[in-house]
Amino acid sequence: MVFIDAVNVKIREGQVANRPVYLALGVTVDGERDILGLRAGEHGDGEGAKYWLRILAEIKNRGVRDVCMLACDGLKGLPDAVSAVWEKTVVQTCIVHLLRNSFKYASKRDWAEIAKDLKPVYTAASEADALDRFADFSGKWEKRYPAIIRLWENARAEFVPFLQFDREIRTVICTTSAIESINARLRRAVNARGHFPTEQAALKCLYLAIMSLDPTGKGRKRWTNRWKAALNAFDITFDGRLSAGRK
Repeated sequence: MVFIDAVNVKIREGQVANRPVYLALGVTVDGERDILGLRAGEHGDGEGAKYWLRILAEIKNRGVRDVCMLACDGLKGLPDAVSAVWEKTVVQTCIVHLLRNSFKYASKRDWAEIAKDLKPVYTAASEADALDRFADFSGKWEKRYPAIIRLWENARAEFVPFLQFDREIRTVICTTSAIESINARLRRAVNARGHFPTEQAALKCLYLAIMSLDPTGKGRKRWTNRWKAALNAFDITFDGRLSAGRK
C-alpha cells in the first residue's frame, strides 16, 4: 500500500509563498514502512495527471512492481495517473481529511453533531448501507450546509472502495494517519525554520528530518506488528498479490 500526503512549506521565490511538498510512504508485503519519495509541487495552478504520472513512473522504475491500494486526499489528476502506472490499484480518499474539510464549511458549535452523524456513513456495513446513512445525513444538514453534502458527493468514487473490505483492511486504509504522524514531525522541522530561501533548502531540511525518525527502531517494530492482521486480509482479498511480491 502507498500513502501520499503533502506538507506545506514557506519558500522565498521573489516573495514568501506556500509550496506543497509531497511525501510518498509505502508499506511493503512484510508490513515495513519505506519512504518512496519526497517531491516539491509545481509552480502555477497545481499538479495534474502529467506531474503524478512522472512521479509514480519513477517510483515504479525503482522497483515498486505492484500497489494494491493508494490512499490520498483528493489530489487532482492522481487517480488517472495511478491507473496508468498500476492498472489494478484501488485509489482510496482519506476519511480524516474529508471530515476536516467538512468542518471548514460548518460552524464550530455544530462540529460534534456533524461528526456523530457522519460516522454511520463511513462505518457502514456496505456501500448500499452507506448511501442510506448519507441520505439521512443530507436530509438533516443539506439546507444549512449544502457545501458539505457536495463535498462528500464529489468524493464518492474514491470514498467507497474500502466499504467492500473487512475490518482489518478498513482500519488501515480509511485514513492516511499512517503518514500523518511522519508529516507532523516534518511540519515541526519546517516551522522551526520559518521560511526557506530555495526549494532545495526546504527539501534538504525535510530529508534530514526523515533520517532522524525512529533512531532506535522501536517504532518500526510496533508498526510492523500492527499490520500483521491487515496483511493477511490483503493477501486473501487481492488474490495472492502479496505472496507474489515476496518472491
